[in-house]
Parts: sequence; C-alpha cells; structure tokens
Amino acid sequence: MAPLIVGTLALDTIEAPGEPIRHSFGGSGSFSSLAAGLFGPVRLIGAVGDDFPDEFRAILEAGRVDLRGLSVYPGEKMFRWHGRYQTDRNLRETVGLELNVIAVSEPTIPPEFQDSPCVLIANMPPAKQLHALAQLRGPQFVMVDTVDDWIIAHRAELIEVMNRVDAVLMNDSEARLLAGEANLIRAAHAVRRLGARRLIVKKGEHGCALFDDAGIALLPAYPTPDDVDPTGAGDAFAGGTLGFLATCDAVTPAALRRALRSGTVIASIAVEGHGFATLSRLGRAEVDARLANYEQMLIGP
Repeated sequence: MAPLIVGTLALDTIEAPGEPIRHSFGGSGSFSSLAAGLFGPVRLIGAVGDDFPDEFRAILEAGRVDLRGLSVYPGEKMFRWHGRYQTDRNLRETVGLELNVIAVSEPTIPPEFQDSPCVLIANMPPAKQLHALAQLRGPQFVMVDTVDDWIIAHRAELIEVMNRVDAVLMNDSEARLLAGEANLIRAAHAVRRLGARRLIVKKGEHGCALFDDAGIALLPAYPTPDDVDPTGAGDAFAGGTLGFLATCDAVTPAALRRALRSGTVIASIAVEGHGFATLSRLGRAEVDARLANYEQMLIGP
C-alpha cells in the first residue's frame, strides 16, 4: 500500500549567488513526495490556493503522487517563502514568509488514505501534526519532522507528538535546543528520554545519525562538488527514507538503516540543481547507480 505524506506546497523565491529564482515550486510535501515516488506510488495531503499552477500539478502526477488528498481553497493564495543563501550554503535567512492558505487550513486525510501503513508528517505546528495523527487508522510506522520554532514556542505539544510516533526527524541544532545539551550524543539520548522512540538527526553536508534501541548509526553525506541549491534537501531525505521503508516487509533496525542510505543519496542529487526541478527529472536508475557507489564507499570494494 502506498505511503502517505502530510506536508506543505509552496511557491518559493530563492536567492543564492547568481540570478534569483522566483515562483519555484517548493514546500515539504512537494519535495518529499517526489522523492518517495521514486520507489512507488505515494499519497500526498496538502493545501493550496486557487493560484496553484497546473504545471506543478502535472509534475507531481507524473512522479506517481496521488493528489486526491490535495485541498484547494478558493480565494486563498499559495504559501510563499523567500529565502537567501550565502556562499556557504549552510547559512540561510528567511527574507519573507506569507502563510496564506496555510494559516486557514488543517490537514484533512480522506477516508481512503487513513489506513496508509507508512506515514511522514512533515514540518508544521505540532497542533496540526496531532490533528493529522488523530485521523490515521493503525499505521505501522509514522515519522515526523520539526523545526526550532516549534521547540521554542510549542514544546509541550511537540513532546506529545514525539510520544505518539515511531521516529522523529530534526537537525543537530534543534536536538541540542530541545535537550538543552551542547554535546550531540547527550542531546540525542535526552531527546529519546523525552519520548522519541527513534531519533534521526540531519547534519546537512555531514550526513545523518540515527539513535534507536539497536544503538547509534552514523552515515556520511554523499560527497558532491555541485552544491547548487539545498532548498528541500532535508525533505527529499525524509521522503526518500519513507519511500524505501514502504517497500520493506517490516520496519526493522536494518531496514531503517538501509532506508537512510537511500534518503541520503536522493538528497545529494537534489542539491545539485534547483530543488524541485532536479527531483522532477530524477529517475530510479540514477538513484540506484549513486546508491551502489555510496555503499561501496561505506564498506569498501
């Protein structure tokens, strides 16, 4: 059965060294669903305004994304984000943010999607994540993403979410913030004591780390010299991980570790061009070839 992704769809303006890109398709749901779609059909829940471009709908459908869970709000505009990157792509600032349809919508999961076995609830206010969780019927595996805003302003609700899901995604600075620990290992263990059964820490160009009952797994990033646009890379990582897991008979420690390799590789390809455009052209053969190269780098010839 197809995995389910609950996320946002956005129109982005991205400034990096070079010409700015305006009205690029973005959002956590967009990036993660295209990444998951590399492994099979995927279901997407999201809200858009009536200015949602037909060309972006067509790209998602071509990427095997089922849009029956897409809610169109007449009279509302798309969520818009304007970001600026420095030469160091790890340094990003938000220049502008227009919530638009996001401010008036709640994630609504249609009945035919509520029995999805594998679920990703992307970054959004914890109250909306709880609203989505309440609509699911017996999922086998649920993963959620978060950001520092919710850690600061909605800590109690976020911890409630963490205690109701199977895996939590956050970057290293967010883990330290939530735990109140400077050391990442101590921070990760503290986050797990707060209720995270499995913690996946995203470390950007330094890869990722998984903390679960089987121990600690560290994965480096795939080395690419072509770091063009990191927008959506974390979402592509999450979607690629979920897409692989949906092909497994069970979410075992070994399966999750292999899934993280797929997510890592897909994220490395996403940053080599301008986000959504790169993912929309990506095929499984390219992913498999890079994954084989990556695994050889990890374990040697």
